Amino acid sequence: MASDIEIARAASMKPIQEIGERLNIPDEALLPYGRTKAKVSADYINGLGERENGKLILVTAINPTPAGEGKTTTTVGLGDGLNKIGKNAMICLREPSLGPCFGMKGGAAGGGYAQVVPMEDINLHFTGDFHAITSAHNLLSALIENHIYWGNELGIDQRRVTWRRVLDMNDRALRSIVCSLGGVANGFPREGGFDITVASEIMAILCLATDLEDLQKRLGDIIVAYRRDRTPIYARDIEADGAMTVLLKEALQPNLVQTLENNPAFIHGGPFANIAHGCNSVVATQTALKLADYVVTEAGFGADLGAEKFFDIKCRKAGLSPDAVVIVATIKALKMNGGIAKDDLGTENVDAVVKGCANLGRHIENVKQFGVPAVVAINHFTADTEAEVQAVKDYCAELGVDAILATHWANGSAGTEELAKRVSELAESGAAQFAPLYEDSLSLFEKIETIAKRIYRADEVLADKSVRDQLKRWEADGFGDLPVCMAKTQYSFSTDPQLRGAPTGHSLPVREVRLSAGAGFIVAICGEIMTMPGLPRVPSANHIRLDDNGQIEGLF
Repeated sequence: MASDIEIARAASMKPIQEIGERLNIPDEALLPYGRTKAKVSADYINGLGERENGKLILVTAINPTPAGEGKTTTTVGLGDGLNKIGKNAMICLREPSLGPCFGMKGGAAGGGYAQVVPMEDINLHFTGDFHAITSAHNLLSALIENHIYWGNELGIDQRRVTWRRVLDMNDRALRSIVCSLGGVANGFPREGGFDITVASEIMAILCLATDLEDLQKRLGDIIVAYRRDRTPIYARDIEADGAMTVLLKEALQPNLVQTLENNPAFIHGGPFANIAHGCNSVVATQTALKLADYVVTEAGFGADLGAEKFFDIKCRKAGLSPDAVVIVATIKALKMNGGIAKDDLGTENVDAVVKGCANLGRHIENVKQFGVPAVVAINHFTADTEAEVQAVKDYCAELGVDAILATHWANGSAGTEELAKRVSELAESGAAQFAPLYEDSLSLFEKIETIAKRIYRADEVLADKSVRDQLKRWEADGFGDLPVCMAKTQYSFSTDPQLRGAPTGHSLPVREVRLSAGAGFIVAICGEIMTMPGLPRVPSANHIRLDDNGQIEGLF
C-alpha cells in the first residue's frame, strides 16, 4: 500500500467552501487559508447558541505502547464511517506539534485511508495557531523581564519567577538555562528554561476559553511569579493580558479542513496530555455540536490520562455531556501489555493477547465509572490473526461490551461501518448518565486520591508535607474548587512506565504541584515528567525533505 503522504497527496480535495456548505456555514463566515483550509469566524460561532447540540462521541485508547494504537486514525475512520451510513457527522482533533513531527511521530493527521488533509499543512505550520501561542507566551516572558529591569515596582522576587519560555520544537539543551547574561544592560541574571509550546498554560487556556472575553480573563489570571511574602503576581498586574489576547485573536477561531472522503473536520489546539488536559478546543467542540448530528473527538494518550481529563476537566468546565466512548486497542499493543517483546509481535500468541486484555478491561471499567456506554474498536493490522481478534471479542463480551474489528486504515469508511452503526446505537440509546468522578467540593488532595485509587488502582498517594501544605494554601486562596490535572507517564496506570498491564498494589508519589490559575486546574506531578522532550537518536527530521518536484517527503 502507498505511504500516508502518498495517499494524502493523491486525495481529491474539495474547495473548503464546499465543506462549509455541507455544514450550512455561509461563505462570508469562512476565513480561507488557501483553497482547502479555513477558520470559522467568531461572529458566526456566536450566533449558533440557540441550536440544539448533536451527539458527542469520545475516542480514547488503552495505554500506548511502541507498537502503536492508532487513536487519531480511528477517530477519522469513525467519522467517515458515520457519514457513510447516512449520519451528519464531523470530527474534532488536536493540531500536531512540530516537536513530535520532527522527532518520533513524523506526523499526526491519521494514517492510511483514514486521514485529514491537507496532511502536509496540518503537520507543519497549518494556520499559525501554535506560532501565535508561542509568541503570546514569550511576550509575557519579555514583559516580566522588562518590568524587573525598569525598577520592579510590583516587588517580584526574581528567585520565584515561575513563567518559563516555550518553543514548538524538541530541544533538550533549552530545558534549563541562565538568562540575562552579558552585563547591566541585559537585566538581572537568573535561572530559567524552555518548555515545548504544547505544555504552555496559554495552550491550555486557548483550548478551554469560550470567547475572546473569557480568553483575556484567563490570560490575566496566569500567575507568573511571587513576591518575597509569597503573594502572587498575575499577568494582568504587568498589563500583559491585552496584548496577548490581540496575538491570539485569530488563533481562537477553529480550523476547518476535510478527511480523505471529504467529510468536515475541525483541527484546533493541542495541549500536552501530561502537563495539561490533552483535548482539542472547547470552541471547536461546541461549534461542531451545533453544526453536526454526531461529533467524534479524541483525548490524548490512554483513557487513564486522556479520557479522565476529558471528563473531569473539559466536560466539567464546558458543560459537555458525552453520549458514547470508543476505546481503541490493537492486537500488537495488547500482546505487549501481555509481556511480549516488540520484535516478537508478528507471531500469533493468543495467550499473550488474553493476558494483555487486563489493560483493556481496566479502561472499560474506568469509563463505566463516568456513566458513559463504551464500545471497543480493534484497530486492525495485517499480522493480526482471527484467533487473536476473537480472543479480544470474547474477553469484552464477558464485560458486557462489544469489540468490533475496524479496518479503516486499509479500507477507509468501508472498514468502520459496523463500528459506526454500533456507536450511533449507543449514542441514541439514552444510556449515558454522565457524571464527573468527583465533586468540586472535595479537597484538592482528596481529588488526587480519588483519581489515584479509582482510576489508577493505587493503594495510596505519597506526598511530602510541603505538597500537602501548598494544596491547603491554594484552598485558602480560593482555588479549592478547581479540578486536578494528573501528570504522569502515559505508558502505565502506575508511575513506572515499564509496569504494563493492569497493576495493583502500587503507590502514587506526587512530587510537585503547580497552579494553572488561568487554565483553571491544579497540576499534580507524579514521577518524572518531561515538559521539553528531546529528539531520538535518529529523529524523523533526518528523513523529511523536498523531492525533485518540490514536494515534501518523509512525513508519515
